[in-house]
Amino acid sequence: MSVIIPTHNRLAYLKQAVASVNTQTYKNIELIIVDDGSTDKTLAWIKEQGLNYITLEHNGFPGFVRNRGAEAAKGEYLCFLDSDDLWKPTKLEKQIDFFKNNPHFVLCHTREIWNRNDTIVSQIGQKHRRAGNIFKDALAKCIIGPSTVMINREVFFKVGTFHESLEIAEDYELWLRLTAQYEVGYIDEPLVEKRGGHKDQLSQKYGHIEIFRIWALLLNIQQNIFNDNQLKASYAELSHKCSIYALGCAKRRKYSEYYFYRQLAKHFYIMRLNLQSLLKNKK
Repeated sequence: MSVIIPTHNRLAYLKQAVASVNTQTYKNIELIIVDDGSTDKTLAWIKEQGLNYITLEHNGFPGFVRNRGAEAAKGEYLCFLDSDDLWKPTKLEKQIDFFKNNPHFVLCHTREIWNRNDTIVSQIGQKHRRAGNIFKDALAKCIIGPSTVMINREVFFKVGTFHESLEIAEDYELWLRLTAQYEVGYIDEPLVEKRGGHKDQLSQKYGHIEIFRIWALLLNIQQNIFNDNQLKASYAELSHKCSIYALGCAKRRKYSEYYFYRQLAKHFYIMRLNLQSLLKNKK
């Protein structure tokens, strides 16, 4: 079992994340910290603790950093823990037991607690499918938290790892590739605490992330891995996302962007209709 923690200038959070790994009831763990060019005392602390680590020149792309850890990992399964998140003590043990009882699954994720600035965020409105064939649900937004995942290492590399040129939505892009090909397992327990709201988060940097999902989904389509029905659903979702983003551009008075994404929404709407007609004629 290999656990990969990417980090950059988050020493206080990192200490807590590492502690949540060390207190796991499952003990056969290879921990790899990938330091993305920290300029605080992160590296000195890692060395003091005698922890296994990789150092990089600062890159800022989460997929690139996670992938370097995955390449060095030796475990049959990989887990990724963002340095500002925490694991409950039985997280790994319960996922290992899940795979023993369900060997046909290649990925298992869990429920999360969402902690935003020390306030627990309700998830009552989250109605999406979480287990089995979840591709269509995963199109709308990222419904698999990276810190909740345990994935077969061989499959992780087979589906293509995290995309390294996406600053945001690199997880959304990967899970679409994976869920297009595999069903996923799920443990309906909050075994991860996802902490958000702090200023160094990329989602805080940009204030919105839908544009990154649009381009991530376009990258997926260009790889020609979706079947006809998945492609039709992808065109529909792209049309919807572009329409919503265009409206946001209009509100921000970014009219050139508004017209571009409005036209893009129409383009993908027509693409979906054409594909739907083609599929109908095949029958």
